[in-house]
Amino acid sequence: MQERDAGFALVGLESSLFFESPEEIYARVFQELKPRAKAPRIRVEYCRFANADCFVRLEDGGLHLRVSDLFQGAPAPVVEALAHILLCKLFRREVPKTFARRYKMYLNRKEVRRQAHLVRQIRGRKFLSGPQGAHHNLDELFDRLNITYFDGLLGRPSLGWSRGASRAMLGHFDPSHNAIIISRVFDTETAPALALEYVMFHEMLHLRHPVDHAGVRRRVHTREFREAEKNFPHYKEAKELLKRI
Repeated sequence: MQERDAGFALVGLESSLFFESPEEIYARVFQELKPRAKAPRIRVEYCRFANADCFVRLEDGGLHLRVSDLFQGAPAPVVEALAHILLCKLFRREVPKTFARRYKMYLNRKEVRRQAHLVRQIRGRKFLSGPQGAHHNLDELFDRLNITYFDGLLGRPSLGWSRGASRAMLGHFDPSHNAIIISRVFDTETAPALALEYVMFHEMLHLRHPVDHAGVRRRVHTREFREAEKNFPHYKEAKELLKRI
């Protein structure tokens, strides 16, 4: 009888989670992390961010959370996971794997990814300089590589140069805005042409091989992507050039 009563108590404890407000969930998680501290005032503000950004700070004795509205209406267990992630970050603690996994699985759900994609399209701002640089034209480069390696079958996305000559990000493909951005570090007379061609080829492969989503895993560079990448002539030489850049 005691075991049965304990089972009912456990079910009641778990189900109570679904009736807590976001503020109550954050207050409870705060007490779990800081059992000897008095729970502060909690204010959760849902904001129209361009992505899934969330921020937390202690101010005037209260806890202020600015959370992407992608999480507004999220299931209570997801809110609890996010609360653990944000408060562990605030108190510089390691996030329990259970909550990290739950959070990633939610963001990886097809309908959530679709909503996040639309939000980035509508709210996100994308700087596009245009394809013509000081020394190179990206439209011409794309078209040449498209014919050579993709039988001319890739639709040309928006192409542009980065604001600055970044060496940390040499190129990237933005699926939300269907754009390929190449670092201006390549738009010089001395930049090796092979390195620029390889970076453009790499970003073009993202058009052919989209991101793969499975469970909590988000694979930007799939096995098929990596195999196709090796078809680039002088692949190893190009990689070595990028290391020097």
